[in-house]
Amino acid sequence: MLILTEQQGRVNRYVKCYTVSYMLENLTLVNVLVVLVCLLVSMTVHEFMHAYVGFRLGDTTAMEKGRVSFNPLHHIDPFMTVLLPVVTLLLFHVPILAAKPVPFNPGRLKFGELGAALLAFAGPASNLVLAFAGALLLRFVDLGSFLNQAAVFFVELNVALAVFNLVPIPPLDGSRVLYAFAPEPVQDFMERIEPYGFFIIITLVLWGGASNVLLSLDNFVLRVLP
Repeated sequence: MLILTEQQGRVNRYVKCYTVSYMLENLTLVNVLVVLVCLLVSMTVHEFMHAYVGFRLGDTTAMEKGRVSFNPLHHIDPFMTVLLPVVTLLLFHVPILAAKPVPFNPGRLKFGELGAALLAFAGPASNLVLAFAGALLLRFVDLGSFLNQAAVFFVELNVALAVFNLVPIPPLDGSRVLYAFAPEPVQDFMERIEPYGFFIIITLVLWGGASNVLLSLDNFVLRVLP
């Protein structure tokens, strides 16, 4: 799942931050294409890594569903990826979207709950790797004005993806990581709130002040990148 929120200010040595909000507020055809390409690449790698790690840990469920693939069409959900961001952009001025969930069978994974945690963490970890690679590119290569702007957006987007997905609220990836190490009462609580998790997340981000916390975490990660 991805929620794109506003971010301001400078980040390290980048001349200017072309953030998610900048791209969305300046909807030229070029900016739209940059946003779509960055989203598709980041989302596809994220979902691929979930599926691939699950397969490496012994669960073939995602493989059988065609999810161990770099084809973005295999990871797009018509409602969550296409319709939902349009509706939330019109209603709340914030596009909220999610890829098609990667199926897995916990009973077939090696290492039990630890295996499920590794599978969950693989997605956000892949976004951090993409952000790190983009930051290295920006540090050592002059891509020119347009590509620099696109690369900065790509870095920021992947940091935002990693940070948001590590929030320990079901059904986000961070909840599965926490579940593996949490005591039983916490696990029981997480199971009870999971059916309502999506609505809890939207409420916290749009009206609960969580967006400010997420932006602070994003900025922290961006500052430690090369």
